[in-house]
Amino acid sequence: MGKVLIVTGLILIVAGIAVHYGLFDWFGRLPGDIRYEGENVRFYAPITSMLILSLILSFLLWWWHS
Repeated sequence: MGKVLIVTGLILIVAGIAVHYGLFDWFGRLPGDIRYEGENVRFYAPITSMLILSLILSFLLWWWHS
């Protein structure tokens, strides 16, 4: 359990640094992501970005358990 927590913490630290330095600016702006900005309304539906994230996480979990 301790190793899992350490690895999870390191992954979160690396992800936080990547977000801080703008390495994920593309997230939410891919073709297929729905974005609507009206006068009083903002609506974001990052469909393509979530599909890519789901594929990456599914592959990592598959790899981890095999």
